[in-house]
Amino acid sequence: MRCVFVILLGICLVLPGFADEVKLKGQGVITGKVLAEKETIVAVDVGYTVLVIPREQVESIARGVADRPVKPAARLQKGLYRVAVKPPALSTVRQLVKQLGESVVQVKTPGGLGSGYIIREDGYLITNFHVIENSTRISVEVYHQRGGQLERKTYRKVRIIAMNKFADLALLHITDADAPKFKPVPLGNEDALVVGEKVFAIGSPQGLERTVTEGILSTKTREVEGALYLQTSTPINPGNSGGPLFNLRGEVVGVTNMKRLNSEGLGFAIPVSRVKYFLDHRDAYAYDNDNPNNAFRYLPPPRRPAKDVPLP
Repeated sequence: MRCVFVILLGICLVLPGFADEVKLKGQGVITGKVLAEKETIVAVDVGYTVLVIPREQVESIARGVADRPVKPAARLQKGLYRVAVKPPALSTVRQLVKQLGESVVQVKTPGGLGSGYIIREDGYLITNFHVIENSTRISVEVYHQRGGQLERKTYRKVRIIAMNKFADLALLHITDADAPKFKPVPLGNEDALVVGEKVFAIGSPQGLERTVTEGILSTKTREVEGALYLQTSTPINPGNSGGPLFNLRGEVVGVTNMKRLNSEGLGFAIPVSRVKYFLDHRDAYAYDNDNPNNAFRYLPPPRRPAKDVPLP
């Protein structure tokens, strides 16, 4: 898939029923309601945005795919993040986007922007280290669901709690006094993924906030510079960095952070097991205000005794 143009037309309330699947050349699939088929474009409603797809990129359209309401799964709070007590039921991208969209945020700094996702109600969120690198002026844009519509809210009091440059992960905390309870997303387990399984991403590629892209898991063990990543055909571009890669159970299975240059369908995500390790051991990666360019905190070295002080 070379490109998909995204037009934000407003909030569309879609009743449960049946969805359509638009298969793209290059193995991508978009699930939603086909609003229009023209000679040059196909318009698809995915819940809160409408994707306008060039006709030349569409391989086939399947109508009337079963689309059932998503039942919230029981979740267990493990420290800063949640995991499902048992695997949630499979659903469609169209239904999951409506359920999860409020939890995906845009992270902005003076030097650029990226994506992130809420992991706890009191404003803790995950993004990539390279999104906030060398910056302490961070703002987070969140879309809150109120009265059946999504309202954009920008939070400017954002603290860096922990970061790991080598794992490309950062933990932030929104501390604005007027911040409400946020909607967190559960973390899954990439070990349960199967190569060829459908996955999807929500993020802000090239600044186009709340963009949904879909693909498959290409491999679970792609080595890049000595670390293993999830490789996916899900389109990923600058601005997606730090955003979640979801499975069809609505769980985060990875953090999108890079793609192969001059290629399409070669995106990569940090496995969620590394995110859990980072959160479980966040004290080791605590942000140090005295040394803001360093992702680690070190104990001061022992002092050398003066030469004229006799040793015991």
